[in-house]
Amino acid sequence: MERELIEIGRIVNTHGIKGELKLLPYEERPEDLRGLGSLFIDGRELKILSSRVHKGALLVMLEGVQDMNAALEYKGRAAFADADDPGLPEGFVFLDELFGCAVYTEEGELLGTLEEIIDSPANQVYVVRGEGPERLIPAIPEFVVNVDAEAGEITVRLIPGM
Repeated sequence: MERELIEIGRIVNTHGIKGELKLLPYEERPEDLRGLGSLFIDGRELKILSSRVHKGALLVMLEGVQDMNAALEYKGRAAFADADDPGLPEGFVFLDELFGCAVYTEEGELLGTLEEIIDSPANQVYVVRGEGPERLIPAIPEFVVNVDAEAGEITVRLIPGM
């Protein structure tokens, strides 16, 4: 069975002298990625020995990377994860899996599809485009009621003016 690899972020720097890598994840909550067993960089699978969250980034120690010089080799590289990694929290959905999902109101009205995700300082914002006007929906529980990436559907709660 072929793995589905999803780009989860970028290695932006090293951290310390023992080979730790600073991964800036695309996901809003880097702590959700702490349970990953492996990262895939340049097509190579690298086992994660340890990980921790630090200032919005995920610091990881990878098998075979024992010092800062070895870690520098990965700086600036894209990092991928197996979409079915057993270390991910139950119900976890990668942002890439949301693009193209049909977006419905709680009443069942189709608003359109999720076309873009904007990172704002407070939270992410879903950009939904369809037959009607473009909708900007904050990606917070008050507005996003349910996400079923497998079915390709997102249910949202609108307030007057949305």
